[in-house]
Amino acid sequence: MGDRVDRPVRRALRRDPYQLVRLGAWSAAETAPALVAGLAVARAVDDGFAAGRPVTGFAWLAVLGGTWLLAAAGARQVVMAVAAIVEPFREDLLARVVDGALRGSAASGRGAGPAAVARSNLQVELARDALASVITVVRSFAFTVVSVALGLVALVPEVLALVLPPFAAGLGLFLLSLRALARRQRDFILADERTAEELTGMAGGLRDIAACRAEERVAAGVGLRVAEQARAARSLARVTALRTLSLAVGGRLPVLLVLIGTPWLIGRGAGPGVILGALVYVTQSLAPALDDLVEGLGINGVRLKVALDRLLRDDGPLPAARRRVPALDGGAELRGVTFAYGPHAEPVIDRLDLSVPEGDHIAVVGPSGIGKSTLAALLSGVLRPDSGLVLVGGVPADRLDPADRVLIPQEAYVFRGTLLANLTYLARAPREAVDEAVAAVGLSDLVERLGGYDAEIGSGLLSPAERQLVALARAYLAPARLVILDEATCHLDPAAEARAERAFAERGGTLLVVAHRLTSALRARRVLVMDGTSVRLGTHEEMLTASPLYADLAGHWNPSSTQELVP
Repeated sequence: MGDRVDRPVRRALRRDPYQLVRLGAWSAAETAPALVAGLAVARAVDDGFAAGRPVTGFAWLAVLGGTWLLAAAGARQVVMAVAAIVEPFREDLLARVVDGALRGSAASGRGAGPAAVARSNLQVELARDALASVITVVRSFAFTVVSVALGLVALVPEVLALVLPPFAAGLGLFLLSLRALARRQRDFILADERTAEELTGMAGGLRDIAACRAEERVAAGVGLRVAEQARAARSLARVTALRTLSLAVGGRLPVLLVLIGTPWLIGRGAGPGVILGALVYVTQSLAPALDDLVEGLGINGVRLKVALDRLLRDDGPLPAARRRVPALDGGAELRGVTFAYGPHAEPVIDRLDLSVPEGDHIAVVGPSGIGKSTLAALLSGVLRPDSGLVLVGGVPADRLDPADRVLIPQEAYVFRGTLLANLTYLARAPREAVDEAVAAVGLSDLVERLGGYDAEIGSGLLSPAERQLVALARAYLAPARLVILDEATCHLDPAAEARAERAFAERGGTLLVVAHRLTSALRARRVLVMDGTSVRLGTHEEMLTASPLYADLAGHWNPSSTQELVP
């Protein structure tokens, strides 16, 4: 670990020396069986059962049983001592995270947001649990090794020559591979988290993805994350082979050497009980201790480093590259934008240049699947262009402050909660502003039917048209200067649709409507016609002359009908 990561760990260990002394004392009690086990077995066999004195044999086994009772009491106290060390560590870390989030919020002028909450509730807990595991494993390993060494000396000192060299070699091999193992384990953990984040985002936005026709694009992004995790897993598996080798050398080879060296040990006066006791020390204490150390440091040690590195790296103001940038106005511009759903797919948007000045009202018209929703997704920053530049208020759309634009897809969302919470989700609006928005988009009847703003609602409690009205009122209240309605009124009747679109046109700012009916184009200031071979922009009268597709749509339109723009 780097010094920055080591520092909070050292501080936690040095905070209260009494807790370290307490931990050491109870650790000695917990590892008492490691000191006594081989010796008790040897004496029970050689001095008891093999010598025809079963009482002596059982007495030695009773001594061993007593050490296990002592170990049980010690284990409970060890847990409490470790908790006394890691809980203050957790509080310090949490204080740093909260302080860093507040400083970052002050520097950026925005709230700390869910990222800071996630760090507080997930990464801090992960760091605490990992530190507790590392302390427990390292402490147990150290006391067990010392106990086994003392027990072997008391049993037959010559056996140390068969046990300690391979054990030291295995431990050394693990320590030498630890840096590479930690790096690969860290890469795998991060890749796993990125994959989980990508999948969670995908699952939570399935309707948006479908509305924007971004299935192939999203699938490609998820596939990249999965492939990245697979590469990290293969790399980790290769390094893990060294860990397996270290366990074989340090924990299994001593057993083989003791068995091979049995004639030599017997020549030195060792009896069958001594040989059995030495094997007990190696198989029941030494090898498991090495296994636990390798597992604990190789996984929880790395998790501790990753968590601390992330927390301490992020506890200051957000880096500029991650900061969202406010728009200068609600205008939008596309410069040579090309976008395709996949590397081998035909472009849906091909070298498109488009300028939408502040305050403009544009209706986007074209057949289904021609790219209207893709254009909306590009302008809102949901999708990034393969080439070219998408600007909103002079800012790249994918870096735009979410407060400066709002996109409503076909399938509007409401969450379980009060109607007021749903309406004010994007803005802190006073009651007067809420009343104005409700009246403007035609939501008043629904509010009355539900019994007021405090009524509990949910997706299954409202019809698709009612959900769209709630989403429209929510967008009306938002401070966004750019509003994009991607067939967001498709479930409304023509009169309700007209009322909602007029409300947004009078609200101010820039309005882009992916038209569901031709009437939307008639209400707009300009019409953008997408026909698959070209993109034309102009007034309704200009498009009647310039676009055969639009002229055909208008020629078949009956003002009294509800004809949809899906030729």
